[in-house]
Amino acid sequence: MPTYPYRCLNCKKRFDIFMTYAEYGTLPVSCPHCGDSNVTRRISRVRITRSADSMLDNLDDPSSVDGLEDNPKAMGQMMRRMGAELGEELGPEFHEVVNRLEAGQSPEEIEAALPDLGEGDSGGLDEAGL
Repeated sequence: MPTYPYRCLNCKKRFDIFMTYAEYGTLPVSCPHCGDSNVTRRISRVRITRSADSMLDNLDDPSSVDGLEDNPKAMGQMMRRMGAELGEELGPEFHEVVNRLEAGQSPEEIEAALPDLGEGDSGGLDEAGL
């Protein structure tokens, strides 16, 4: 059954109503918080699923990364866009690095300030070199 998001114009609270497609528009809707029927429908977010290839299409142009190594702010902005394109939570370390880059800190300065960055990451070698 679809969920329809509403906002009460009286108490200003948001709420969702579950009803069938046939019921929508025919049943009266009232606020579950204050009981007022002066409500308005909200526009809900829409998610679009994309393939990994289509998410990274804008990186196919090599000129889009020209000069990033000399411009930490631009590198941070690009990383933030890439993170948003992935649509997954990348964790506090990612956000810390991106925030520092956007503030103008160089990758070398970030690495010195955060020596444990990436520790525990399965992509690295362990103590045995495996």
